[in-house]
Amino acid sequence: MVNTTLDVTWAIDWLRKSAAVVAEHRMALIELDRAIGDGDHGENLDRGFSAILEKLDAEAPATPGTAFKLAAMTLMSKVGGAAGPLYGTAYLRAATAVGDAVELDAATLVAALTAARDGVVARGKAEAGEKTMIDAWTPAVDAATAAADSGAAPAEVLAAAATAAEVGAVATEPLIARKGRASYLGERAIGHRDPGAESSALILRAAAQAAGVEA
Repeated sequence: MVNTTLDVTWAIDWLRKSAAVVAEHRMALIELDRAIGDGDHGENLDRGFSAILEKLDAEAPATPGTAFKLAAMTLMSKVGGAAGPLYGTAYLRAATAVGDAVELDAATLVAALTAARDGVVARGKAEAGEKTMIDAWTPAVDAATAAADSGAAPAEVLAAAATAAEVGAVATEPLIARKGRASYLGERAIGHRDPGAESSALILRAAAQAAGVEA
């Protein structure tokens, strides 16, 4: 059933579903990263989200914002490489955007997604078109904004964001990387999907599924 409001139950379920999908696609993310990076993206993310599950089993966040902050602090402390700081910053900015809200409406959700994306931009100094996770996040934010502006419910906003992120991740394949280790490959990076964009799409789809929207 599609949820009409998004509360802490949704936020916790999003994190749990994210952990599950990251674990499921761990090897695929590792293979993507081996092609153009360090090869540790899947392993690092899996470690981080496994740690988030442990934290959620030990304490119960009271609001979506506290759930996001728990995720942020855990990823920043447990995950090496670029994934920990980037995703940690995204969750931390999202937590700030939603504040103490108990339930998230479409506008607040868009604000959270926008803040998360902007946090990644600030931390990674990347822009759209540079073959990074921003190439999933920016279309996701644009689609979420358009959906909310048209009167869509929060779950529908998340579904629009997830679909746009998936398209954006695929669209990184023909790009030349401009940031990170992949940038050293030049044209040899063409034809390979960016692992951060792919994991972003997986995690945003988990958010929609937690809201009751199946892929």
